[in-house]
Amino acid sequence: MSTISLRLPRSIHERIKELAKRDGTSINQFLATAAAEKVAALDAGDYLEARARRGTRARFLELVRQAPDVDPEATDALPDAVRPTNL
Repeated sequence: MSTISLRLPRSIHERIKELAKRDGTSINQFLATAAAEKVAALDAGDYLEARARRGTRARFLELVRQAPDVDPEATDALPDAVRPTNL
């Protein structure tokens, strides 16, 4: 574990205290969890961007070209009221 000093506006500090109490955790645990969630979200975004750059679009287009050109089954078809006119 490491220690950091963090300066927060008083309003944010008070809100964190309220939320940590409601969550049944300490302020320290609340902030550690919030930081971990943010790190995970950013890491997930980086992962998805990297994966998208690995030729996923080309593979998708290849699969679309292989799909048979048939009408959808009745349960998958759009009702006439919402069917686009350009199809």
